[in-house]
Amino acid sequence: MSVLTDSVRTSSEVTMIDEKDIKSVGKFQKTHALKGELNAILDIDPQYVEEGNAIILDVDGIFVPFFASSVRPKGSTSYLIKLDGIDSEEEAKPFVNKIIYGIKSELAAFLDLEEDDILEDDDMVGYRIIDEANGSEIGKVESLDSSTDNLLFVVITGDGEEIFIPAAEEFVDEINDDEKIIKMRLPDGLLDLNKKG
Repeated sequence: MSVLTDSVRTSSEVTMIDEKDIKSVGKFQKTHALKGELNAILDIDPQYVEEGNAIILDVDGIFVPFFASSVRPKGSTSYLIKLDGIDSEEEAKPFVNKIIYGIKSELAAFLDLEEDDILEDDDMVGYRIIDEANGSEIGKVESLDSSTDNLLFVVITGDGEEIFIPAAEEFVDEINDDEKIIKMRLPDGLLDLNKKG
């Protein structure tokens, strides 16, 4: 029986967590040193983990909450996270390459958003972005990029060019889910600034 399975069976925190109630917020990459720390890339402010919000991991198809006993920076984009009850490199190994999820309600509270406002990576893919200033179509959303502090629409224009548009509330006039249209008012020059490369 694996260390992960053992910890799941002995955890008093185990509750049924549904996939629709969670969102990925990072990934464990590798173990660090000998005391059970894991190197993680986070797509959210590390304070979210430091404040005691659950880290959800997929263990044999079951989403299980874990909690961090410490978080410390390692470089500019990664963090060393020590999970409660994981005290050796051997115990930490099963977590390597695991996606880290957060519970949407906790994410919404942390980000001061409504839970419905938390976007999934594939939300709005295929939506057409319309420039309200002139009524023209800018392009279609290919994906969402959450690797920076500001969420970005990755958009493919009619010319096949890839551009990045901030998915900021102040730029969005209307989202029509039935027609899959996002109407936006963008500052002059923003599209040129956000072209790839």
